[in-house]
Amino acid sequence: MLGLETSCDETAAALVRADGVVVAERVRSQLAEHAPFGGVVPEIAARAHVEALDHLIAQVMAEAGTGFGQLKGVAATTGPGLIGGLMVGAVTGKAIALAHRLPFWAINHLEGHVLTPRLVAPAPFPYLVLLVSGGHCQLVLAEEVGRYRRLGTTIDDAVGEAFDKVAKLLGLGYPGGPALERLASAGDPARFALPRPLLGRPGCHFSFSGLKTAVLHLARAQTGSAETWQADLAAGFQAAVAETLVDRTRRAVVLARDMAPGLDRLVVAGGVAANATVRARLADLAAAEGLTFSAPPLRWCGDNAAMIAWAALERARAGFAPDSLEAPVRARWPLDPAAEPAIGAGIKA
Repeated sequence: MLGLETSCDETAAALVRADGVVVAERVRSQLAEHAPFGGVVPEIAARAHVEALDHLIAQVMAEAGTGFGQLKGVAATTGPGLIGGLMVGAVTGKAIALAHRLPFWAINHLEGHVLTPRLVAPAPFPYLVLLVSGGHCQLVLAEEVGRYRRLGTTIDDAVGEAFDKVAKLLGLGYPGGPALERLASAGDPARFALPRPLLGRPGCHFSFSGLKTAVLHLARAQTGSAETWQADLAAGFQAAVAETLVDRTRRAVVLARDMAPGLDRLVVAGGVAANATVRARLADLAAAEGLTFSAPPLRWCGDNAAMIAWAALERARAGFAPDSLEAPVRARWPLDPAAEPAIGAGIKA
């Protein structure tokens, strides 16, 4: 399966076999294009996808030593994400499918992340997924391929967005998450008193806007050299995020076990899953709850095309039909369309 990923600021192509072997993959980052603006600029992202995608596809095909006629299908992310970027990947994938008479698979980017643990190693359903990235923060019960129940989501910012914005106000540049994690490794997480949004509250929803604002106020109040307080503030923020994620996930474990008595695995996926502190705290939670803990290799935490090709293979194996070449791209595409809106739900006493 040829997979294409263009939902945000990584352009990616990959060839994956049905047995989970990633035959070839390429990811082109757009950090240089977006760094001057401190974040992703949708128009720049779309243009960069146009310039890079054909070359990446040619590279993975050459590395695999295969032709399009030998493929069993083409898969592209068609949502959620930035419309311009999604259109580049979808149109390219559809054109290849049409020209070579191949099945086309329109893949939900979030499903790609949710199924990534099964690409790495056997991970029987059901399992609980904490999906944390720049654009998403959700707790999802994965019951089987194509059937997901959202237990919690953010009522304001995604956790990855909070990392990037806090890094920006600390002057760390873009992308902020990795830079903040490096700075935090030298800091004292107990120096500054920071809130743990919704800690101990009922439900599994998240909130990070108040934490982000608290960091802003503390940063503005500092008068000494940045070297004496920035690392401590970064460490305090990271610790607050990790504690919040653990608290909300612990509650989701209880809820998920009621829904799926056979639950025995906790998965973390998405770009923030690369954060060592977050991974360690979640691994400790899983151990305390008697759950197996799964986290993708670092190269598959962020956006990649291997997970898109794998999701298509999983859907084919589960009996889903390929998608029409008229399949739309969608800026929003919930994994669980029946989930109730979270606005306000997480702040009830």
